[in-house]
Amino acid sequence: MNILITAKFGGTSLADASQIKKVAEIIKSNPARKFVVASAPGKRFSDDIKITDLLYKCHSQAKNGEDFSATLTKISERYAEIIKALGVDFDIDSEIAEIKTKLQSGTTPDYPASRGEYINSKIIAKFLGWPFVDAAEIIFFNEKGLLDENTTFKTAGEKLKSLEHAVIPGFYGAMPDGKIKTFSRGGSDVTGSIIARSVEANLYENWTDVSGMLSADPRIVQNPKVIDYITYTELRELSYMGASVLHEDAVFPVRKAGIPINIRNTNKPGDNGTLIAATLPKDIEKRAVTGIAGRKGFSSIRVEKSMMNGETGFGAKLLYIFARNGIPFEHCPTGIDTISVVVSSELFDRKREIVLREIKNELDPDFITIEKNLAVIAIVGEGMVSVKGMAAKVFDALAKAGINIRMIDQGSDELNIIVGIDESEYNKAINALYDKMIA
Repeated sequence: MNILITAKFGGTSLADASQIKKVAEIIKSNPARKFVVASAPGKRFSDDIKITDLLYKCHSQAKNGEDFSATLTKISERYAEIIKALGVDFDIDSEIAEIKTKLQSGTTPDYPASRGEYINSKIIAKFLGWPFVDAAEIIFFNEKGLLDENTTFKTAGEKLKSLEHAVIPGFYGAMPDGKIKTFSRGGSDVTGSIIARSVEANLYENWTDVSGMLSADPRIVQNPKVIDYITYTELRELSYMGASVLHEDAVFPVRKAGIPINIRNTNKPGDNGTLIAATLPKDIEKRAVTGIAGRKGFSSIRVEKSMMNGETGFGAKLLYIFARNGIPFEHCPTGIDTISVVVSSELFDRKREIVLREIKNELDPDFITIEKNLAVIAIVGEGMVSVKGMAAKVFDALAKAGINIRMIDQGSDELNIIVGIDESEYNKAINALYDKMIA
């Protein structure tokens, strides 16, 4: 069986010529890596500026009638340095001149932003001696700005399958009128997934600067374990809470096709990284908890009314009040006569008085209580469903750390347990849960 791999390399992996040379060695070390998706050059050091950020700055300056030539020169010089060190024949001046012309004509920010990936991919293609395929020719959005999956998969598949190798820029595609449209930041991950689906790859490799996904935030937990295998479902749960090295939308194209994703480290290519698949391999060690993640900045609006359970549509009406005010709810724990809606504090504070007035007028509650400064933590693992006493372990870990639980929620599929705590105890709670559930 011939294996086919689509490999996407992130900005840190392609930040300068030395990194690009590492990437070339990785690509050539496995003949199965036939299609490469490239990001724009990222940061070379902590105080550096990403090429994409410089391109957005150029657009902002042009829009405001400011001189953007100095910013554009920085971009040109950065690419010229890469080109010289790689020893490729590439006319960067023509590419920069075209960007300048577009900026002067009042283009949308999507066009200049996309040129980071576009130029970098053309340089890498030259260095590898591979064909370059413009993403605008194979990735399409509809009139609403949503990915046109059928046209994209068909066109990209037909184009790429006719080539032995190709380098494709990430992050963008084309609207029906041909104008450039970008994904949200980090969208090169999505491009890689689309290409993997289109060519019917056996594996989608996503190369970055870490050796896989970690079981907890390394800024909080010292040396957390790398997750060797994780399911798409577990990944979605942890990604939603901010614990991911992968754009959350990158899962969908490959998930439908059953293509696994492998998160790898460009600087440590010998590390296995994290494999993301539909199900866990049967031969791996069974675990209850895969990872722990959380976010701060929430408020809980608790609505109490006697005989609420007998009032048809009470919960729906309450959630609709938040929805029509542009406030999505995160969690919604309920009791017989109470219902709490957990929402972003930032969004709620903007419409606080309106929302409270509408709740009072439309639902006539007995009491409304607001709790602020909440942090929400998710303990995630498909193995939890088969382990007795998981909730007790969570409560015990937090109790022993002296942490009061202000909210509890558990999904019906028993994939996660979610707790709300005071923001001031967030780091302590993460460490306590990690020590009890994973370490």
